[in-house]
Amino acid sequence: MADNSPKTELAILAGGCFWCLEAVYLGADGVRSVTSGYIGGHVDTPTYERICDGDTGHAEAVRIEFEPGVITFPDLLDIFFAIHDPTTPNRQGNDVGTQYRSAIFATTPEQEDLARQKVAELNEEAHFGAPIVTEILAAPRFWPAEPYHHDYFSRNAHQPYCQYVVAPKVAKFRSKFAKRVKAT
Repeated sequence: MADNSPKTELAILAGGCFWCLEAVYLGADGVRSVTSGYIGGHVDTPTYERICDGDTGHAEAVRIEFEPGVITFPDLLDIFFAIHDPTTPNRQGNDVGTQYRSAIFATTPEQEDLARQKVAELNEEAHFGAPIVTEILAAPRFWPAEPYHHDYFSRNAHQPYCQYVVAPKVAKFRSKFAKRVKAT
């Protein structure tokens, strides 16, 4: 029996609070799933409390399962660079610490090449007015976050952090990438 399900790939991105990235990418057409978690540290089985201390080396990140026939890795990068500040090390707005750094954890050599090309292009255009500090690394082990972090925005949309930080990023994505928004 032939498998007729669409081919999927994984992308892992860190750009501040994973609640923001998760909420945005869950709304993107061609994205099958988004898992919030931790990556890039030196402690096995990290927890939210441990990474918030800033001494595990992990970044808050999302693992995105996507259909490249619908949305490409470069499309995901366009969204990524539009919804966070890739020029400030270890900070996104009021969220400060190494866990909030901007990073692309490539799951294939092709992703790494595409990410480097995108950063070079944006820097050459002086798109952000400052050099991009986004790390581009081969993806080490990804640790899913605790269940209460998953689908956080849709379950906590009235929480002040969600209203003032997450919602504007979701709105920006929906406005700037209207053709990429999932049909509901």
